[in-house]
Amino acid sequence: MKNSTINKEEIEKFSKIAEEWWDPAGKFKPLHKFNPIRIEYIKNNIIKTFKLDNKKKPLEKIKILDIGCGGGLLSEPMYRMGASVTGIDASNKNITVAKLHAKKNKLEIEYICSSPEIFKTNIKYDVILNMEIIEHVEDISLFLNSCTKLLKKNGIMFVATLNKTLKSYIFAIIGAEYILRWLPIGTHEWEKFVKPEELINILKKDNLKLDKLDGVKFDLINNNWKLSSDKSINYIAKFIKD
Repeated sequence: MKNSTINKEEIEKFSKIAEEWWDPAGKFKPLHKFNPIRIEYIKNNIIKTFKLDNKKKPLEKIKILDIGCGGGLLSEPMYRMGASVTGIDASNKNITVAKLHAKKNKLEIEYICSSPEIFKTNIKYDVILNMEIIEHVEDISLFLNSCTKLLKKNGIMFVATLNKTLKSYIFAIIGAEYILRWLPIGTHEWEKFVKPEELINILKKDNLKLDKLDGVKFDLINNNWKLSSDKSINYIAKFIKD
């Protein structure tokens, strides 16, 4: 059994384009477009679960661990909403970019170059974000099991990824990478995509139960992402730890 979830090829791939994380017109443009719906979804579900009512800092006192944080595209808005945020990523270049951007904006976010199975902390987090990361790791079961150990009882784990369907191959790889060139060719490997039922079964073994499962769809007319009942390409799930 492997004892590392780090896929060196994947880390190298993202490290090469790390300096583009904060360029909304750069290689991470699709993620910048995706970000508003992710932020809204995470915020609303945290508020609902933990019954929060601070209008100015809606996520105040919530401890969030952003796994595979990249350049900090999700960590920063979470911090701005009042959360205490730690971001980890196995790419040192990504962490360097995230640290510089946070420092420039005077944001006190802790960034650490690590993967969940080797991350040393005494903290149990209220919320763990696994957003667009599980399709890039080695050994999904080990990865998710390591993440679960960092989550407190009744805490939330959000997972956003791509479904393993013919439709996701056509749209997410052929369409997004080869035809529309939204993403660099080779960003995704269809074999690494995960069906929702597979994800649910893995996390059930770690005492995480599914609370919510939604599809996420790109609206070509309005040029934005929105929640959808269609989970055949992108989906986002919310799990609660028993």
